[in-house]
Amino acid sequence: MTWSEMQPLLSQACWDTLYMVGWSTLIAVVGGLPLGVLLVLTDRGGLLQNLAANKVIGQVVNIARSLPFIILMVALMNFTRTITGTTIGREAAIVPLAIGAIPFFARLVETAVREVDGGLVEAVQAMGGNTWTIVRKVLVPESLPSLIASTTTTIVALIGYSAMAGTVGAGGLGDIAIRYGYQRFETELMWITVAILAVVISLIQFAGDYAARSLHRRGGSSGPAPRLRLLKAKEPAAADISKVA
Repeated sequence: MTWSEMQPLLSQACWDTLYMVGWSTLIAVVGGLPLGVLLVLTDRGGLLQNLAANKVIGQVVNIARSLPFIILMVALMNFTRTITGTTIGREAAIVPLAIGAIPFFARLVETAVREVDGGLVEAVQAMGGNTWTIVRKVLVPESLPSLIASTTTTIVALIGYSAMAGTVGAGGLGDIAIRYGYQRFETELMWITVAILAVVISLIQFAGDYAARSLHRRGGSSGPAPRLRLLKAKEPAAADISKVA
């Protein structure tokens, strides 16, 4: 197969992969972020402590994460057909990709949010802040560098999932590698596909790491959370002055 024959196939496959991964990432972030925060809030000692709810949510997340993606795709075929009207193509692949990524991202969010300094939460509570204020002003801004890194990890995982989705007619680079590289013995095209995937993943990882490092150097956020650190630093000093007086 000549390059002129490969180019249109690779161009369409790249677009299909980015389309599937982009929409799946958006849905995973929208669904996984509140789920991950909820796992922290309902845990023991959390702001909305509810151990029964926490265990139920945790088990659902664990079960969803334990399913191999190829099995999840097959299990969701009827649901996918109900949502999209078909079980093949890039639109159909978005459904299992997103559902598989939501619990994955939720656990990463949970880990990131747990790293937030509890003293900042106490400071906001002392100032009369409610749970929503704490989530919006402290938990999410302070964990933002870790959330960016988690999103990067999710995108990389979704690129791998999308390649597997290509084996069942989803399109994308995985479909090209299987149909042409494996079934038609076009080894050159298969290795070009592998190289494209490696380059795309490397660029995404570099961009995600750079964004996370930049936010970390700025203290996680330029919003209210850094001012809470200053407030915490001033409180002991104020207490010492009052004792001297």
